[in-house]
Amino acid sequence: MNVLRSSLFYIGYVLMVLVSAVTLVPVACFLPLKPRFRVLNLYNRTIIAWFSLCCGVTVRVRGGERLPAGPCVMLSNHQSEWETLFLQLLKPPTCTVLKKELLKIPVFGWALRLVRPIPLDRSRPSVALKQVLREGAERLREGLSVLIFPEGTRVPPGSRKPFSKSGVHIAWRAGVPVVPIAHNSGECWTSGGWIKRPGRIEVVIGEPIATEGRDVKDLLVEVENWIEDQLEQISTVPRPSRKTMPVEQA
Repeated sequence: MNVLRSSLFYIGYVLMVLVSAVTLVPVACFLPLKPRFRVLNLYNRTIIAWFSLCCGVTVRVRGGERLPAGPCVMLSNHQSEWETLFLQLLKPPTCTVLKKELLKIPVFGWALRLVRPIPLDRSRPSVALKQVLREGAERLREGLSVLIFPEGTRVPPGSRKPFSKSGVHIAWRAGVPVVPIAHNSGECWTSGGWIKRPGRIEVVIGEPIATEGRDVKDLLVEVENWIEDQLEQISTVPRPSRKTMPVEQA
């Protein structure tokens, strides 16, 4: 049954990509920034809804009322493609820090360029850090929120990778709050395989954390501990012991 559901989902997925290429993307090219986000987010909403319908997945979001009115930096764990679509819908307009290779993908990459992402060259980490700090501050000044996955890559349920400090550093320098987000999407939308599984995806949004007058390292520890606390509550896959926590990334 999961094979049939997943096959049906990907048929619709490919069709939506093709439809977006000839409708949403051309229209968005001629729109101002905020309307552009609304148009392109139709793709995200459709994929999320189709995934839930085909694969028997429900979504529960807690804490949406905690999102601040102004720009912020949202920091989330990263388990699958699902959250790259869904979290864009929480507080538009939101730009995402992502690997630059994604911009080369036909149609998908074209749409990404229109929503002002911050593309990173992960082969040059020192240059990438300076870029994300500079461009992140620019996006916040323009009124966009910034979405960052501080693990830097997808991490399967039941695994852990240390967070980088770039996200909290952007918020600290700009004086905007950090909003931690935890989810268990990888239990339904698996990474590294095409079979999707039914279940419930839990998304928990934390209280905004003020950054003014705070130490960056302390902020990072607070965010990482909060996300791990939530994952221990919402995950059906056991979490690794915190005693084996890897060393923090730069």
